[in-house]
Amino acid sequence: DPAALRIGSFAIHWYGLMYLLAFAQFLLLGRLRIRAPRYQSLGWTYKDLEDLLFAGVLGVVLGGRLGYVLFYMPGFYLTHPLSIFKIWEGGMSFHGGLLGVLLALWWYAKKKKTSFWVVSDLVAPLVPFGLAFGRLGNFINGELWGRPTDLPWAMIFPQAGDLLARHPSQIYQLAGEGLCLGLILWWYASSPRKLAQVSGVFLLGYGVFRFLAEFAREPDNFLGLLSL
Repeated sequence: DPAALRIGSFAIHWYGLMYLLAFAQFLLLGRLRIRAPRYQSLGWTYKDLEDLLFAGVLGVVLGGRLGYVLFYMPGFYLTHPLSIFKIWEGGMSFHGGLLGVLLALWWYAKKKKTSFWVVSDLVAPLVPFGLAFGRLGNFINGELWGRPTDLPWAMIFPQAGDLLARHPSQIYQLAGEGLCLGLILWWYASSPRKLAQVSGVFLLGYGVFRFLAEFAREPDNFLGLLSL
């Protein structure tokens, strides 16, 4: 059941709770990040972290939704423009969310009169753990399932409309681009690094883990496979 709690027609969905947990961990772990000498010398405070989160939330939600509309189903939304606002029906793009967050970081760097890379290096180790919560939400919703397989941990996703056992690719992504990348980045960022190095490791690491996960993930029906 995608709903964690139902009271009459009102429902709290697991996916929404995952977003809430992702934002909470940003604040909790961010407290540790701003203790780094670079950010202490710049006078960063918890208030800065809260403002940065607010900007990032707008970037994730608006960018993720518009990215899905423009990258995946522009024809449908062109003829059904009001459906763009129906985010409760699903449809968020990581690529759009990333672009939205980058714009939010650029805006905040301008506001703080500091380098974009100073802000992105602060945020980078916090993002993968947030992604892990998002993939857990995908798993609970039974969406973004994997391709058919005969591996012993294969699962049947009723939402796929068949009884084929499939890769739980959401869990692969939770483990890879979420937990593993998060731990790697947290360790890497724990020592002083040159500007933009932490951000570079995030982009490289995410690319590698996402590339590997795509071999098990089933694309949306309207996209299909370029090759088997």
